[in-house]
Amino acid sequence: MAETGFRSLADQLRSWSDDRVSRLLLARPDLATPTPHDSGQLASRAATRSSVLRALDQLTRLELSVLDALVVAGQTSREELLGTVHADPVAAGAALDRLLDLALAWESAQGLRALTGVAESLAAGPGTSGLRPRSPEPPPAAEIKAALEAVSPEARTLLQHVADQGGEATTSGSRHTVSVDDARTPAEELLARRLLVPRGGSTVVLPGEVGLALRGGRTTLEPVDAMPEIATSSRSAALVDRAGAGAAFEAVRRVELVLDEWSLRPPTVLRSGGLGVRDLKAIAALLQDDEATAALWVETAFAARLLAAGMNPDGDLCWLPSDRFDTWSGLPTAERWAVLVTAWLESDRLPGLVGARDTAGKAWNALQPELTGVHQVEARRMTLAALADLPAGQTLAAGTGLPSLTAHVAWRRPRRPRTRADQVAWAVREAAALGVTGLDGLTSYARPLLDGDTDAATAALAALLPPPVDHVLLQADLTAVAPGPLESALARRLQSVAEVESRGGATVYRFTASSVRRAFDIGWSAAEVHAFLAAVSRTPVPQPLTYLVDDTARTHGSVRVGHAEAFLRSDDETALAELLHHPQAAALGLRCIAPTVLVSDTPIDVLLPRLREMGAAPVVEAPDGTVHVARPDALRARTPKAARAEGARQARDAARVSAVVTAIRAGDRAEASRPAAPTGSPLTPSGALAVLREAVETGESVVITYVGDDGVRTERVVDPRSVEGGRLLARDHRSDDVRAFAVHRIVGVRALGASVG
Repeated sequence: MAETGFRSLADQLRSWSDDRVSRLLLARPDLATPTPHDSGQLASRAATRSSVLRALDQLTRLELSVLDALVVAGQTSREELLGTVHADPVAAGAALDRLLDLALAWESAQGLRALTGVAESLAAGPGTSGLRPRSPEPPPAAEIKAALEAVSPEARTLLQHVADQGGEATTSGSRHTVSVDDARTPAEELLARRLLVPRGGSTVVLPGEVGLALRGGRTTLEPVDAMPEIATSSRSAALVDRAGAGAAFEAVRRVELVLDEWSLRPPTVLRSGGLGVRDLKAIAALLQDDEATAALWVETAFAARLLAAGMNPDGDLCWLPSDRFDTWSGLPTAERWAVLVTAWLESDRLPGLVGARDTAGKAWNALQPELTGVHQVEARRMTLAALADLPAGQTLAAGTGLPSLTAHVAWRRPRRPRTRADQVAWAVREAAALGVTGLDGLTSYARPLLDGDTDAATAALAALLPPPVDHVLLQADLTAVAPGPLESALARRLQSVAEVESRGGATVYRFTASSVRRAFDIGWSAAEVHAFLAAVSRTPVPQPLTYLVDDTARTHGSVRVGHAEAFLRSDDETALAELLHHPQAAALGLRCIAPTVLVSDTPIDVLLPRLREMGAAPVVEAPDGTVHVARPDALRARTPKAARAEGARQARDAARVSAVVTAIRAGDRAEASRPAAPTGSPLTPSGALAVLREAVETGESVVITYVGDDGVRTERVVDPRSVEGGRLLARDHRSDDVRAFAVHRIVGVRALGASVG
């Protein structure tokens, strides 16, 4: 601290180096928008209630406790302040330095002071003692000690209760002005000895000096630097990595399944912008997951820009895979996982809220635009950082691990948000599903990713994943077993000719008549199916599978459908006769116009699936008599614009802050060279705010020129208390009362005793 301190916070900011001012603007970015004219306006903006609240939300419990002790002390030296904080002096000193760097405290000529507005913003929230600032002229400690010893046991118990409950209480029927001899109740006894003081109405408060005496000279009875420990249990690091790698592989596969499904059958975008509940349930059933986990896959794909809103062929707005999905699906599994987790770490989306109801009773939908939280990224990062700080081989203990982790994170950010416990629980659950953690412990390959080293994380995960296989094992029961994760291209081709029966480490595919027919429908021939099966199988192709393919090929295309509205043609008269007299064919409007031709009034897109339900295997015939292959188109949406990378954002913020510091310094030089304005010259509202805030900080009386409702100017001598919301709250010497003045009506401010000429 300077030997004589500073007259105001603005003077202190002028003395700071450009680097220190830049650090302040980076830590409190709201101060830089719009650019302050000079250090005076920067100091004025730093003291606004909204800015102070934002800064307090970024403090740890220790930093809040140090700031609270400074509020209680009023003005004090560094040594005296640290002596009142129940914490290690080194840790408390570091916390005080951060408060000074954040301009929440400053070095006045009389000692350290908390910024104006901090006391009100702190209130009695987490990390505060509930004590009120000390009186301007506090009584000697000996008098307070003697008064505490002289009070009755009942009054002492009441005083301790008030201290424990936040330092504020209400009285009913007690006299606030009474002598010690006339006191009839414990409350009146405390009021008579000034151990409680009235604040207005029936409210009484505990003075700071009395609270310090009750707590042995400290603002708290418990240490405030003791960070809650996380309850852990021992797990093998290799076991954690293997469990996490398995989850990582499943996460990539499930996101790919969701996007593959929606490329053919995209869900409609709700009018409110989200995903319908029915569509979420359908995708959860496909993945065999619960809806909460399905919402995580959908939201992660959206955050990674693999999913976007686009138009289907009918012109309806639907959720479609983006162009980026095709590139992503061709990457190795480890690289695809890194894309998903990086997006998840930087996303402010709240998939944990999906299915819950808001204050109006409306359920939150996945992909809803409003499903975001400003603290979500910070909560997720702090949760994973706490897990990263655990010793090797330690994971969260069953049952007690999550509550202790929540308490640990709450110590780092005790003020906001109220949903901190929920956000920590969501982060733990989502990290486990994505393979960032395994068995409630952070995996070794996720640690580099948290530090921004994607290449190292990808390489470490790739070493844990099994290499993709290029073959399957065909079995006589019409199934194929993939003895590991299949290559992406092979898996897609195999799903064209077989159904997935079970998933896991070894995926089982089943061949059915309908699955083989599906391959024929998209243009495969029987010879191509036989060749594909023989090429991908390490076992001989079973005879039942060969018969299944040949039998399906024999019936496939025996009936041809054309436009009449539709016609059915076949060289097999018996097949057409069976269809014509089928019990389910009555609604299709079939009628025979020739032994080998039927016509129908039913559109082809309805007729085809109905015929297949009846056991037929029709194909569409083109006008020239050839078979028309009806392969479904994979739909895509345009990839959303990427958010600016973290490094680019930091560089942009640094460049902007540098420009703001340059503008502030230029304003300071202009202010220093500007001649003093004549007394009574009008001030701008922003100029009046800056001058009045400086008066609040210094505690000096000022003379304001105030324009009343009748347009008459009057000069008032006032003691400014606070400036907030365009109003000055000050004690008016003329009325000897505290009143509010509209700042826009204050046209002149000067120090008391300054020349009027």
